[in-house]
Amino acid sequence: MSSLAELIAQKEELEKQIEAIKQKERKEAIAYVRTVIESFEVTPDELFGKPKGGKSAVAAKYRDPVTGKTWSGRGRAPTWLEGKNKEDFAI
Repeated sequence: MSSLAELIAQKEELEKQIEAIKQKERKEAIAYVRTVIESFEVTPDELFGKPKGGKSAVAAKYRDPVTGKTWSGRGRAPTWLEGKNKEDFAI
């Protein structure tokens, strides 16, 4: 029967071996994944999806002819549109 000290030493040696093999296989896996990504021209968004919480770009629908500022029609209307017909500023 093994002593506690011997078992702990075996465990530490196994953990070192596991880490060494893990690092080697990790490098091989990264190389393989890069090859596949390049071959199929996969984008990060296709692979991982779009980041959560990020706002998607919305095309501008209205433009202020004086300043050139635009508004998508979402959210609070800008001050340059207050009291005016927004359709007069449609792009």
